[in-house]
Amino acid sequence: MTTIVNSPSPSNDSSNGGLILGIFVLIVLGLVFFYYGIPALKNLRPVEINIPAPEINVPNEIDVNVKPAE
Repeated sequence: MTTIVNSPSPSNDSSNGGLILGIFVLIVLGLVFFYYGIPALKNLRPVEINIPAPEINVPNEIDVNVKPAE
């Protein structure tokens, strides 16, 4: 016995609203990137933290004579 698949014909009543909305959203996201993203990328610099160098006082002479405890 032969199987017959009866596919419905495509309907032509669909609109391109989703495509237009998607293109619009992509354009808006691109504009937001150019307005905020490019200047933010230009201003990226490493953060400089100024930590003062420690000051170590070393005496001119060191007494190494150790007296044993009594």
